[in-house]
Amino acid sequence: MTKKIEAIIRKEKLSSVMSALSEVGIVGLNITEVRGRGRGVGMTLKWRTGTYVVELLPRTMISIVLSDDNIDATVEAIRKAAYTGERGDGMIFVLPVEQVVRISTGETGRDAISYQGDIDTRKGVNA
Repeated sequence: MTKKIEAIIRKEKLSSVMSALSEVGIVGLNITEVRGRGRGVGMTLKWRTGTYVVELLPRTMISIVLSDDNIDATVEAIRKAAYTGERGDGMIFVLPVEQVVRISTGETGRDAISYQGDIDTRKGVNA
């Protein structure tokens, strides 16, 4: 079975998170620039010309599809690397994936999400 991790993090933490993911063996992922708000409901900036309210803050979303066996290590790597201790550090979502098909080869399931040198092949799962 496979899962999808969607992590919404601060833009400035992307490099740290990418390094942490690389260390645990995550090879394939997607990055999307997003804007949103959570409990903090944006922020207020004061300029010489007045007050400016930013409702939607810029964030980065990381999407990773991987096998169930690797969820805990991957979530923990993201959580530790994205942590600042302040409000607005982000969220991590884990979602079920019903089917995966690699377009170029027709591979499905775990074979479709496996990359040479990734977390599964390091453990010998797909070797």
